[in-house]
Amino acid sequence: MNNIKKIQSYLETQILGQESLVERLLIALLSDGHILVEGAPGLAKTRAVRALSQVIEGAFHRIQFTADLLPADITGTDIFRPQDASFVFQQGPVFNNFLLADEINRAPAKVQAALLEAMGERQITVGNKTMELPSPFLVMATQNPIEQEGTYPLPEAQLDRFLIHVIVDFPHYSAEKKILTLSRLEANSSQKTAHPVETLLTQFELKQIRDEVLNIYMAEDVEDYLVALIQATRTPEKYSKQLDEWIEFGASPRATIGLDRAARARAYLQGRDYVTPEDLQNLLPDILRHRLILKYQAEATGVTTGDAITEIIKLVPAP
Repeated sequence: MNNIKKIQSYLETQILGQESLVERLLIALLSDGHILVEGAPGLAKTRAVRALSQVIEGAFHRIQFTADLLPADITGTDIFRPQDASFVFQQGPVFNNFLLADEINRAPAKVQAALLEAMGERQITVGNKTMELPSPFLVMATQNPIEQEGTYPLPEAQLDRFLIHVIVDFPHYSAEKKILTLSRLEANSSQKTAHPVETLLTQFELKQIRDEVLNIYMAEDVEDYLVALIQATRTPEKYSKQLDEWIEFGASPRATIGLDRAARARAYLQGRDYVTPEDLQNLLPDILRHRLILKYQAEATGVTTGDAITEIIKLVPAP
């Protein structure tokens, strides 16, 4: 636990004013899940994953998604060797522990689909070969909500593979002043001779912590509450007419599994060995935000998935 706290403290000194992003990133790491971050440019999304990869044993790679990207640019491709007339597979950037998919919605569907198998099965198939990806394997994808021209919305099948969808907002006043100070320190040439960041967590230690997270206690009534929250997205008519008028399609069982693991990870980060209903309520918006599909009439009147999730938390009785 001490090492996780050290990592959290270090990240909070590098990503100022984004405490929620830091917590969600660690929850995704401990839950063995992927994270989708939506926010305007310049909000330290790239910096967050790079900083995490520096203190955990593993390789980091960033992919800038563009309209001319090809699936082979993600997964890798067979290279012909004329000297012995053979093909050798050259691994793509997906064969890294920490993968930043920057502006993932700028690539066409076939490129986005190249990540589907990798995110879901932790493997890729090229031709007749299936290759396992390294462990841990964490994808952090970013989206820019402001500029929509030339973008390709992620399909529901891919969105469902993200454990968490986080909305990142601008930092508050005091945090922005600290960002100024930090940027000056980093720009100072004398600071560039500083020692490399210490590795705080090995891959073996991370696996042990993930096993501990899975063993965090969840009472049966809390587990019933968890299932009821997800079930409410599929049978909204049982709770209110308004909710039924809003939700077209609810969340899949992957959301149930994701909420269970994320709640245990949050309890672990807070030093508890048990899950509370508040853990579920705190995480539900980030777990369901990208999984709910609203009816056209609801969207036309300005209803958001956040409104539907807030209503679900109000209507489903907590233990």
